[in-house]
Amino acid sequence: MKTRTFITVLSALGLLASCVQMDPHPMDMTQAVQSATTRPDHNALAKHYEDTAKEMQSKVQEHKKQLEEYENHSYNYGKRAQDLQGHCKGLIRYYGQAAEANSKMAEIHRQLAEEIK
Repeated sequence: MKTRTFITVLSALGLLASCVQMDPHPMDMTQAVQSATTRPDHNALAKHYEDTAKEMQSKVQEHKKQLEEYENHSYNYGKRAQDLQGHCKGLIRYYGQAAEANSKMAEIHRQLAEEIK
C-alpha cells in the first residue's frame, strides 16, 4: 500500500511540475532591479510586480473553480479524481505563494520610490 501511495504522490508531483509556469517574468528581472535608481524605475518595477501578482491571483481563482468541479463531480473522473484534486490544490498553493511574493516585491519598490527625492 505504501508503494502505491508513493507512486501516486510521485505522479501527482510530476504532473504538477510539468504544468507550472516556471518563469513568470518575461523580462530579465535581475538586470531591471539592479539598474533601478530613479523613482520611475522603482514605480515601473512595482507596477510589473503588481500586475504579476494579479495574474497569479487570477490563476488561483481559476484553479479553485477547477478544484470545485473535481470535488463536486468526482464520479466523472474515475480513479483520477483524487490526482486531479491534488494537482489543483498544489497549483492553488503555488500561485498563491507567487501572488504574495510579487505583492511584497511591489510594496518594497513602492517604498523605495518614495524614499528617492
